[in-house]
Amino acid sequence: MTTTGSEQGELVTDILTADHRAMLDLLGQIPQTEDGQERRDLADTLIAEVMRHSVAEEMYVYPAVEEHVPNGADEVEHDKQEHDQIVDLMKKLEGQDAASPAFLEMVRGLTDLLRHHAEDEEQDQFPKLRTHVPHEQLVELGRKVNRAKELAPTRPHPSAPHSELFHKAVGPGVGMVDRLRDRLTGRQTG
Repeated sequence: MTTTGSEQGELVTDILTADHRAMLDLLGQIPQTEDGQERRDLADTLIAEVMRHSVAEEMYVYPAVEEHVPNGADEVEHDKQEHDQIVDLMKKLEGQDAASPAFLEMVRGLTDLLRHHAEDEEQDQFPKLRTHVPHEQLVELGRKVNRAKELAPTRPHPSAPHSELFHKAVGPGVGMVDRLRDRLTGRQTG
């Protein structure tokens, strides 16, 4: 999920849709395993991917939605509220014992939130982007999103603002610290 073929001209909407599929696939795998460590590794990988995806959207896609899509600012505000719910639940999931029933309940809740968010974007927002944003710009956004995902944080930070400026100015540093922590702790992130 972290990198795709935007170098060959892949649209940002296709990249983000592929991310949605991969995230939902990871979520589907978690309840299928009985092993707590494997559940934890899958959840940590999922959390890292969701964070990369969300930050990249907030840096590049949401500004394009606000600029080009009618009522785009309202749509972006709705998306950011959904991101808040997702980040809060992922933060709780990080601290939960992966062998507990509560962990699986949180996974079900996260599945519902991510499925709803993905459907909103894929069925409503992405068609509007393809209608109102030139093809070349959608390809360039795809390139930018893939680069942003390489530097983005891998852990939820509920108090971090959902702002393009914050993610561009502070996000790479937070991402670097997260990736260092991931390596030092052996946390799986993809």
